[in-house]
Amino acid sequence: MTTAVPPKIAVVYYSATGSVHHLAQAVAEGAEKAGAEVRLRRVAELAPDAAIDSNPAWRAHVDATQGVELASHDDLEWADAYAFGTPTRFGNVASQLKQFIDGTGGLWQRGVFADKPTTAFVSAANVHGGNESTLLALYNTLYHWGSLIVPPGYTDQTVYAANGNPYGTAHASGAGELPGDNILDAARYQGQRLTGITARLLNGTRD
Repeated sequence: MTTAVPPKIAVVYYSATGSVHHLAQAVAEGAEKAGAEVRLRRVAELAPDAAIDSNPAWRAHVDATQGVELASHDDLEWADAYAFGTPTRFGNVASQLKQFIDGTGGLWQRGVFADKPTTAFVSAANVHGGNESTLLALYNTLYHWGSLIVPPGYTDQTVYAANGNPYGTAHASGAGELPGDNILDAARYQGQRLTGITARLLNGTRD
């Protein structure tokens, strides 16, 4: 009997004030609970200190997460699947994550991303602040990569409890509120779902 191969999943994200960081941790927890080996990685901050210091929550988060390793191309080559997280910036992907992705042309040309399951999660200040458009914009890159997009869909009650975004877990932070248990549960489920589908592909099973 062939031993099942545990999926290797890279959770790569950018977070300014902490919301996406908490979502990333929850996605990683869900993936690990489902049997994956996980690398949780943040991308580099590009904003100048003056901008960061103008927002105490931003500065506090930057200082508090220095221990989270920075994402590298090695992490992308290592992984069997990806989960990307970003805050929305005018309905689009934050420049910090976009720059990291834009530097992967060599990996793309070598077919590193082809056929790998990938999902995404996001946060905006308002309920209608661009969460869905940001997820769809991020998925445009994954079409070019030839990756297999794995949205949560409406496949679990946690999605409904987290305001029902089928494209990916989304948080409306309002006046800086961090994700509540309902949102984090949906993020954990998203990590679990990504792991399960990746495991099927790796091990040639249907369930």
